[in-house]
Amino acid sequence: MTVQATLLEKMKANTLHMTLLDPNKQSPDMAAKITGEACELGTDAIMVGGSTGVTQENLDATISAIKTQVDIPVIYFPSGAHAISPYADAIYFMSMLNSRTVELTTRQQMKGAPIVRKLGIEPLSMGYIIVAPGMKVGEVGEADCIPRDRGDIAADYALAAQFMGMQYVYLEAGSGAPQHVPEDMIRTVRSTIDIPLLVGGGIRDAQAASRVKDAGANIVITGTVVENGNYYDRLASIIKVIKN
Repeated sequence: MTVQATLLEKMKANTLHMTLLDPNKQSPDMAAKITGEACELGTDAIMVGGSTGVTQENLDATISAIKTQVDIPVIYFPSGAHAISPYADAIYFMSMLNSRTVELTTRQQMKGAPIVRKLGIEPLSMGYIIVAPGMKVGEVGEADCIPRDRGDIAADYALAAQFMGMQYVYLEAGSGAPQHVPEDMIRTVRSTIDIPLLVGGGIRDAQAASRVKDAGANIVITGTVVENGNYYDRLASIIKVIKN
């Protein structure tokens, strides 16, 4: 079964949780430990990627180590065409829709497409939308971040993604954001599109995860939670509330 089919089948029953690991933030062995525990707790897939510092070497080493510990999908969350791992089960083939530069809307995609095909990695097409404050990804991506009170703009971008044939929409507040994407914005986008909606950034505890889920996210993503140590109980509570 493809990763796409696996995710869609699981979404029929429940909201999904994905754990995001940055290859530049911990050793491959630590990444494997974290993801092994996340898998035991019920996370549905592992995402690997980061805005800066991702190299072919740390990416391959991290994904290879993770795959020794888990049997759930490992999806590459790319920062560009400079590093694409053959060990990933799938790649989010995404366009940062509100970037001011074509580099992250189409040019990196053009460079990466033949590599993805050659390596035989499953592409999952995605409209990537950066919401204020945007954090490092908004800065690196030269994004015109969606104002937090403009769910209508986010919804228009999301609908454009759907009409362009993309399989997913991702609302991203940025890693380490002080607040997650507003619930009103999530509701507006969810009511506008028919494709799955991912939400990430600023989701640090079960209460925030519950709000994001209840607002309509099909997939809730957490990353910073597992970077700072003493993560097990918090991650367990987040996954539990998403699954219930």
